[in-house]
Amino acid sequence: MIYDQIATNKRNTFLLVFVFTIIIILACYFLGEVWTTGGGLLGIVIGAVISVGLFLISYFSGDSVLLSTVGAKEVDPNSSSQFYNVVKEMSISSGTAMPKVYIVPDPSPNAFAAGRDPEHASLAVNEGLLQLMNREELQGVIAHEMSHIQNRDILYATIVAVMAGVIVIIASFFRNSWAFGGSRRRNSDGGGAAIMFVIGLVFAIFAPIAAKLIQLAISRQREYLADASAAMMTRDPAGLASALKKLQTVSIKATTTNDAVAPLYFTEPRLHFNSASLFSTHPPIEERIARLERMAYIK
Repeated sequence: MIYDQIATNKRNTFLLVFVFTIIIILACYFLGEVWTTGGGLLGIVIGAVISVGLFLISYFSGDSVLLSTVGAKEVDPNSSSQFYNVVKEMSISSGTAMPKVYIVPDPSPNAFAAGRDPEHASLAVNEGLLQLMNREELQGVIAHEMSHIQNRDILYATIVAVMAGVIVIIASFFRNSWAFGGSRRRNSDGGGAAIMFVIGLVFAIFAPIAAKLIQLAISRQREYLADASAAMMTRDPAGLASALKKLQTVSIKATTTNDAVAPLYFTEPRLHFNSASLFSTHPPIEERIARLERMAYIK
C-alpha cells in the first residue's frame, strides 16, 4: 500500500507541476497583454521561466524557503532534548533517514514536514506543541510527520505550496497593474484592452481559487494515510488520537503561519476554521480520531 502511494505521489508531482505551470503562464500572458499590445508573448516566455525557476527552487530548497517564512530555528544535532530524541526514534522505526529538525517560535501547537525526499527532509514543530504534549502524544505527532516523509508526500506538497503562493502574488499584481501600466494601454486601445482586462481579471480571480482547491484536496486525503502510517509506526493509535483530542480543546492563535504553509501542518492552523469547509486544509479532527480509535479497537 505504501509503495503504491509513493508511486502515486510521484505521478501527482509531475501532474501538479504541469497544471500550475499552465496557470502561471496564462497569468503572465494576460498580465503582458494588459501592459502593452502584443505583450502576451513576452508574458508566456516570462511565465515559462518563472515556472522552471520555481520548480528548481522548490525541488532543491523549497523546505528552506518555507521554514524561513515561519522563522524556524534548527535544533542542534547534539541536543539531548526529548523532542530531538523522539524524532530520532521515529526515524529508526520508519527506516527513514533522520530529517533536519526545527522549532518554530509559535505558541500554537502544530508541526509540519517539508523537502524533496527522505534524504533531504526537514521536520518542524511549534513551541506550543512541545509544551502541550506528553511523550506518547509527541511520538504520535512526530510519527505522523515522518509518515509524510516516508510516503514522499513532502515533495509535491512543498512544490505546490511554493507555486500556489506565487500564483496568488501574480494574480494580485495583475489586479493592481490596471491602475498603473494597464491604464496606458486603456487610453490608446480602450476597447481591445478592456476586453483583455476583463478576461484577465476573471482569470486572476479564479486562478488562485483553483490552485488552492487542488492544494487542499490533496492535503486532506494524505492526512488520513499519514495517521494510519503513524499508528503502525508507533504501534499505538491511542497516542496520536490523544494528541488530536488535546488539540480540539486548544484555542491559541498561530503567529507565524501563512496560506502557503498551512496545508503542510499537522492540523488546520487557522483558529476556529470550519474543518468541513471546502477550503479546509485538513479533514475534521473528529473523523481522524474516530479512525484511529477503530484501529486501536481492532488491535
